[in-house]
Amino acid sequence: MKNGHERILAAIDVGTNAVRLEIARPLPDGTLETLHQERDPVRPGEGVFSGGSIAKPVANRLLGTLRRYAALCRRHRAKVRAVATAAVREARNRDEIVRRAHDEAGLNLEVVSGREEARLICLGVLEGRPASARSLVIDIGGGSTEVATGLGEKPTSLFSVAVGAVRLTEIFGSSGKVSEERLAVMRSYAAEAFRETLPRRLAGPRIALGSSGTINAIVAAGTDSKRLTRRRLERMVEELAGLTLAERRKRFEPRRAEIIVAGAVILEACMAHLKLEAVTAVSTGLRNGLLLDLARRSPAAAEAAAEGRSEAVIALGRRFGFDEKHARQVSRLSLELFDQLAGLHKLPASSRGVLEAAALLHDVGHAVSPQRHHKHTYYLIANADVAGFSDQERQLVALVARYHRRSPPEAGRPDLEGLPPGQLRLLRRLVALLRTADALDRSHHQPVIGLRASVQNGRVRILARSRGDVDLELWDVEREAAYFRQALGKRLEVVARRR
Repeated sequence: MKNGHERILAAIDVGTNAVRLEIARPLPDGTLETLHQERDPVRPGEGVFSGGSIAKPVANRLLGTLRRYAALCRRHRAKVRAVATAAVREARNRDEIVRRAHDEAGLNLEVVSGREEARLICLGVLEGRPASARSLVIDIGGGSTEVATGLGEKPTSLFSVAVGAVRLTEIFGSSGKVSEERLAVMRSYAAEAFRETLPRRLAGPRIALGSSGTINAIVAAGTDSKRLTRRRLERMVEELAGLTLAERRKRFEPRRAEIIVAGAVILEACMAHLKLEAVTAVSTGLRNGLLLDLARRSPAAAEAAAEGRSEAVIALGRRFGFDEKHARQVSRLSLELFDQLAGLHKLPASSRGVLEAAALLHDVGHAVSPQRHHKHTYYLIANADVAGFSDQERQLVALVARYHRRSPPEAGRPDLEGLPPGQLRLLRRLVALLRTADALDRSHHQPVIGLRASVQNGRVRILARSRGDVDLELWDVEREAAYFRQALGKRLEVVARRR
């Protein structure tokens, strides 16, 4: 680090029920010293699960809070990571919220997938666990519930269930006293959500670690210790449902009182589904994971994270029965072109991972149909949940993979509407690299064993070393040369040399 300011980190969590800020300083022993914390119950998810969008008054409240948080981060000169979870993730106007956060607060608001949310929660909760310790983590948010297993500090499986305390409260109108009939339906709804998403058994202990304010509030209300049994929880659900909102507000913070019945129903359903005996409340979670993720972004840690993302992408490819040899070859050649032509394309280093993922997954649409498989590829990637990728990154991966053949990505195409000019330029350059790499394995037999790319006399010259005939590859590269020149401004020439 060049100075002390670079050691200050900030995490902003735009949840469904509240927005939170934590500013911290990493210490030499690897722990974090909290410098400032705030929580504002602005309810970003208010009305999202019933109406589909974040209403303008709610958006204005949210942006006012983000502007203030951004000013605090600037005052501390902190390195910031701001993420949004289920409410923004599902809002129809989420792109507008992200744009306003950038324009009005100067924040890059990252809409994370459910699995990435679960990974970050795990990172925060499992810090310091012995390497051999098995854990099961539950976090009940406003819009979704994240469940994960871990070994030591490392997550081993990640799940996001689309049921949260605010969502369930809005669906069933359960902020006040809840009748026996309505409670029965809520319980059935929550149980079905977990049946649809979670396996019946997860490798882990029978006592879970419960993150989130909702679980902490339930445990605190049900026991003098940090551990709440499932049997006691079942009685609590009925007790809480029988109270009026005014009565609940005597036991819980006012906003929490409105959603506590739904939160208790969700925790009960999750524990019953997984046959858990008890849950232990923990005070760490998503914000801690965000800060640790920032603190650990050394070159070695970044390399490990990239490796984890690659594993997640390959797992997705295998799920759809992709041609793994071809996918790995196209990925390798794409990255060689990216690295060797960095001075020409001038793309950010972060886009390298996007290119790698798109190259590995560009043909997964064959699982649906060989016809128009590039369009099927787009749909499969755009709707997948790949750990380590934000929703924006996954969308970009889907677009790069979709345009690996046929029509090039041009302004005015329906699936590119709203893409900023800078993002469109990045997309077009990544697509040019992917198309060239894919052409260099047109036969799917991996004849190219290495390449050297350079800019010479106003053109890009690629020397491809091969172990066999590459006539088909050279023919296909020639077909892609026009688009390469259009995207990167240089003529393309490929020369093959037999090993």
